Amino acid sequence: MICAIHQPNFFPWLGFFDKIKRCDKFVILDSVQFAKTGGGTYGNRVTINIQGQSKWITAPINRPNGLWNINETTFQDTNWRDKIIKTLIANYSKAPFFKKNKDFIFDLVNFKNQNLSEYNLNSIIQICQFLGIDANKIALSSKYGFSTSSNKLLIDLTKAAGCDTYMAGSGASEYQNIDLFYENRLKFVYQDFVHPIYKQNNAEDFIKGLSVIDYIFNARETYEI
Repeated sequence: MICAIHQPNFFPWLGFFDKIKRCDKFVILDSVQFAKTGGGTYGNRVTINIQGQSKWITAPINRPNGLWNINETTFQDTNWRDKIIKTLIANYSKAPFFKKNKDFIFDLVNFKNQNLSEYNLNSIIQICQFLGIDANKIALSSKYGFSTSSNKLLIDLTKAAGCDTYMAGSGASEYQNIDLFYENRLKFVYQDFVHPIYKQNNAEDFIKGLSVIDYIFNARETYEI
């Protein structure tokens, strides 16, 4: 049984959902600290195609003093939902499947929950169902109650999920101690995701790594992940 673990990203890219599809158990890492560096994380922002370029859309969050966990993070009480929807309309209204799928996406954007983790979990589950991916395999790390961190936390969660194999993304080799997984009698595999290439509205050259929203508006009916 394969376990994959990932923080609850904001309208994630296709590789995120490919990882869920490939594994047997998918643990949403909601019980770790929210990263404050680098202008934010993928927890409250993601890139979309704006006039042929990869640009950020962001849901502003409250930033209290000190440290806080992802599942303690809340959105600012502003009109960011309306702004994101207007941006999507301006840049995707001529995409081939915008009209068919816009209500689905707009309902997710308008989900009335100020907790970042719960908001993102809702969109992740519903998008999985939309893409035909089993969402029942998804669990929250907070339900396990581990206080470990880094590689040890990943090992603990993989075992707690009843799995014997941990699946990492292609960029994980820089920070994960693979030998430690083997020492704990766990196999270690890489996702090996190949990004599908499809025609993007308003883009001459294909832009990889955009939000799944780009795929849903441009290619959901023609390309399966």
